[in-house]
Amino acid sequence: MARLSIIARDAKRRKLNEKFKKLREELKEKGDYDALQKLPRNSSPVRLKNRCMFTGRGRSYYRKFGVSRLVLREMALRGEIPGLKKSSW
Repeated sequence: MARLSIIARDAKRRKLNEKFKKLREELKEKGDYDALQKLPRNSSPVRLKNRCMFTGRGRSYYRKFGVSRLVLREMALRGEIPGLKKSSW
């Protein structure tokens, strides 16, 4: 599981992103890049990281399911994801 400080930091960035989303779009339309640079850095959507909803893991994240590969495998083995099963050959 990811450290709680990293998960909290990501949550803070998501909150800031939502707060400044509308203002950021308006400034981009106007072309006012000086005012855009004065916004908090963490409000930028580029700084957001996709994380597993259960463990907070940042790597090997599956967008379709919203979880990491480790959680996806466990859920598939338990039959919690319809239509997904472990393959073997």
